[in-house]
Amino acid sequence: MNRTLELPPEQLSTDQQSIFERLTAGRGRILGPYKIWIHSPPVASGMEQIGTFLNKKSSLSPREVEIGILVIAQHWQADYVRQAHIREGKRVGLAQETIDAILAGSDPKLTDPHERAVHRFASALVSGAKLSDKEFAEIEAAIGRAGIAEVLVLLGYYTSVSMAMKVHEVPIPPQA
Repeated sequence: MNRTLELPPEQLSTDQQSIFERLTAGRGRILGPYKIWIHSPPVASGMEQIGTFLNKKSSLSPREVEIGILVIAQHWQADYVRQAHIREGKRVGLAQETIDAILAGSDPKLTDPHERAVHRFASALVSGAKLSDKEFAEIEAAIGRAGIAEVLVLLGYYTSVSMAMKVHEVPIPPQA
């Protein structure tokens, strides 16, 4: 059962209407998690700013973003997010074998040092592993302090998306 409570535009508060207009101006519609977050306009506003940053202004490439999202979606067994980002991962050029390896928790044999660092960092974080100083320095050398901060926020943001979609039992999109 889909537990999302969609508010018709005429029932939105002034604050919700402002967020609604911002979301639909850029996307033409409100995406799944925003249908949940709009019930708290400050949350929806903050998450919109983070989501827009991650998708349009981040130092991470679209492929690196998708690698991180696939790691966190698999960690939370977030079927909706996983399925949506298998499709998006393919769209940005990740090979099916790479996606399969990430989802299996194995080494995707990434050749790009930035992509490899994002995967290594995200995988260590979701496994609960403590990075050694040497490992941290290697990741920092590849993606920089900005990249480290952005991977952390990416994982946190998509943890929230994953939880929102799971708890509201949003239907899983068709397979890519």
